[in-house]
Amino acid sequence: MTGLGAVFRPQLAPERLRAVARAADEAGLEELWLWEDCFREGGISTAAAALAWTERVRVGVGLLPVPLRNVAITAMEAATLHRMFPGRAILGVGHGVQDWMGQVGARVESPVTLLREHLLALRALLAGERVTTEGRYVRLDDVALDWPPGQAVEVLAGATGPRSLRLAGEAADGTVLTASTPPDGVRRARRLIDEGRAAAGRTDAHKVVVYLLAATGADAHERLRAELVAEGDDAVPGLGVAGDAEAVAAAVRRLAEAGADSVILQPTGDEPDPEGFVRFVAEEIGPMVA
Repeated sequence: MTGLGAVFRPQLAPERLRAVARAADEAGLEELWLWEDCFREGGISTAAAALAWTERVRVGVGLLPVPLRNVAITAMEAATLHRMFPGRAILGVGHGVQDWMGQVGARVESPVTLLREHLLALRALLAGERVTTEGRYVRLDDVALDWPPGQAVEVLAGATGPRSLRLAGEAADGTVLTASTPPDGVRRARRLIDEGRAAAGRTDAHKVVVYLLAATGADAHERLRAELVAEGDDAVPGLGVAGDAEAVAAAVRRLAEAGADSVILQPTGDEPDPEGFVRFVAEEIGPMVA
């Protein structure tokens, strides 16, 4: 079964989140994803609020930029969410947009090295281990969480390039792929992830989450096209989908067949009805891809 979700875009003001989260919960949406995009909304604060306002929907953060965060703080916040809302929080970390990292003085010389060190330390801390490490970027001296999660939790990594995808397979429990990833890109990513997993001797499950830019309604094709052009993705075949529930569900199935375990529908930045969009995903797309 393919997991299905939707994104609350950070182009929306934070005060809009409550209504969208409640609509998602009431409609039976499986997953609601949030972004920590500079310089909009914080990922952990919005996730905590969305979880508190809802009863059953899982809430994902994709992604927390690791250059902005000490790994001990990431672990503390993640563990707190998992203890307060068991089984409902999904945590993803990544390099962050390098231009944004530069704006705040957090850009590093080797983003891949930082992500590897962060992932290894974060997963160990969340597993309840006491960690001492002296890496190039991550340094911990006898650190352990007083309140680690009460159960095993997944840590996902955002990745696009070959080195990052292999690293995700090696050091993360899952991978998050952007909406710039067509079905062939998912297949390629799976191969690279599996190379990393094989090199690390990992045989456990590895979840692949893919965003899918989607639009529905009278002006769906125009809004989709405008966003693809704005992102420089208009020449890439197989990206995004516009149309009715049948068309969107077919695009979800194509990504699932390519290797996606979860497909998260990403509305355009100018989506006129965010509450209606999450209901559309849950009530119309969900039954078609279950």
